[in-house]
Amino acid sequence: MAEHGGTAATAHAGDDPAAGAEKRVRVTQTGSPIGRKAYQRATLVGLGLNKMHRSRVLPDTPAVRGMIDGVRHLIKVEPVDD
Repeated sequence: MAEHGGTAATAHAGDDPAAGAEKRVRVTQTGSPIGRKAYQRATLVGLGLNKMHRSRVLPDTPAVRGMIDGVRHLIKVEPVDD
């Protein structure tokens, strides 16, 4: 194989010590998607929720916050303290 100049070690996403310090939120499903619009059910599935009272810990990113906002009446959101 060809050598790529520079240092032998390359940076990987898992090597960053600050990567584990990202904010996270716990999302718990409190409402049923029965009788709701299809996009709301799909959003719950996208958040990893498919049954009542199940929780997921997710990264606190703008994409996740947007999904949370779309189904805020069906879930409970709490910050996760590390």
